[in-house]
Amino acid sequence: MTEAQQNTNETAQATANGDAQTDELTALQARVAQLEKEAADYKDQWLRSAADFKNFKRRTDLERADLIRGASAGLLLKLLPAVDDLERALASVTPDVAATPWYGGFKLIPQKLQTVLESEGVTPIIALGQDFDPNFHEAVIYEAAEGQEGKVIGELQRGYKLRDRVLRPTMVKVGQG
Repeated sequence: MTEAQQNTNETAQATANGDAQTDELTALQARVAQLEKEAADYKDQWLRSAADFKNFKRRTDLERADLIRGASAGLLLKLLPAVDDLERALASVTPDVAATPWYGGFKLIPQKLQTVLESEGVTPIIALGQDFDPNFHEAVIYEAAEGQEGKVIGELQRGYKLRDRVLRPTMVKVGQG
């Protein structure tokens, strides 16, 4: 073989090796691009899962708080008739009973019960003289009252709110013109 043929063969072989290296480099770059895309997809999925978990945790905390509030609302609602009875008992005390020493102690019971209710967020609904509002009042009697049309003129049973929710509406007498 002549020297020129040998140089041609070496050049052809070098070109083939260069083409093979170029093909291999292109394949590696494609593989790197594919892996980077997969990594970005996995990162995106992880971020979404982390956000979903955070939202789930917040939602369950709110549901737990609502459940606790609902449970305490049920108990507080059961206590309100006892509060009503104590208030009626205090309102009907005669002067000779009011002079006895045990009555002074008895008066503390409704006060303590009211303090407990207030500590739980229970507040009475102010009704007398207010415009009738079906969200807070339950009208059981309509009575003629000059100049008091649509106003609450009598409170038959006190209503209560638990924070911003009506626990029990006030039973009222509403004036008609």
